[in-house]
Amino acid sequence: MDRDALRALQAPLKSRYKDDPSEALITLKATGTLGENVSCSVDTGRAIAEAGLHPATGGDGSLLCSGDMLLEALVACAGVTLGAVSTSLGIAVNEGRVQAEGDLDFRGTLGVEKEAPVGFREIRLRFELDTDADDEQLATLLKLTERYCVVFQTLAHGPQLDVELARAAATA
Repeated sequence: MDRDALRALQAPLKSRYKDDPSEALITLKATGTLGENVSCSVDTGRAIAEAGLHPATGGDGSLLCSGDMLLEALVACAGVTLGAVSTSLGIAVNEGRVQAEGDLDFRGTLGVEKEAPVGFREIRLRFELDTDADDEQLATLLKLTERYCVVFQTLAHGPQLDVELARAAATA
């Protein structure tokens, strides 16, 4: 996709959202079903992803780790965002690679050490690009990718969370 095609695709959306901000408010959803052997099947809308325990918490490695899935979501979002931003700015990227890695202390997850954090202590996101862009263009590309990447911004700023537990409806 070139810059003009991207702009043509997004222009009516931007106009609609500017005219009626409520049109831009969308609720995304994810659904999972608890399974056997400490697993959860997640409907991605394209396929079922079955998540389970990481080997560091007792899993055998045959199921997806939710931590890996979080990093994969970050890589996917950052890659798509970088592609859209580079296209919009007219910065040619011949090829590229996006990597995310994060550090976990499983003592927290397993309740071994109360002071150990549960969750990622640090996440590193790295882009390797084959491009002729100069340093200033690359700095702008990175800044705007960070700014517009939904997963990056969610992780960086932590949204308000609400958790609820409900009983399932009894089946007859």
